[in-house]
Amino acid sequence: MTIKVGDTVPSGSFNVMTDKGPAPLTSDELFKGKKVMLFALPGAFTPTCSAKHVPGFLANHDAIKAKGVGTIACLSVNDAFVMGAWGKDQKSDGKIVMLADGSGEYTKKLGLELDLTARGMGVRSRRYAMLVDNGVVKQLQIEPNPGGLDVSAAEKMLALI
Repeated sequence: MTIKVGDTVPSGSFNVMTDKGPAPLTSDELFKGKKVMLFALPGAFTPTCSAKHVPGFLANHDAIKAKGVGTIACLSVNDAFVMGAWGKDQKSDGKIVMLADGSGEYTKKLGLELDLTARGMGVRSRRYAMLVDNGVVKQLQIEPNPGGLDVSAAEKMLALI
């Protein structure tokens, strides 16, 4: 079942890359008592994700924060090493928390998995963006086309805050 507006995000954990290596981050640590803009995408270093989705959130970082969002986070079904390297490549340090959902467990709990096995990528995340306030989904925009970036772009989400 896919998460929807009004639902509470499920409990779970992610990994983030630190100076000392991968470290766990729980959903409570990410969402509890905070307003979070979470966007997800099929894969690090992939064309639309690298050229448009992350850069859009970087370009709109200050405007999103000015609307009261405390954390902007990017989730992908990749390991923490890949997400850490991609974050450095995208120059997102200090602006976007790069969340690794290595086995796709959190993505499956959200009901937002995307089977790209036929393309040799396995099960990944659908492209979406959601605004979460104290663990409750306030906005959710899921892309109808995995390669598209229409409804979950930073500019679109900024207009919904």
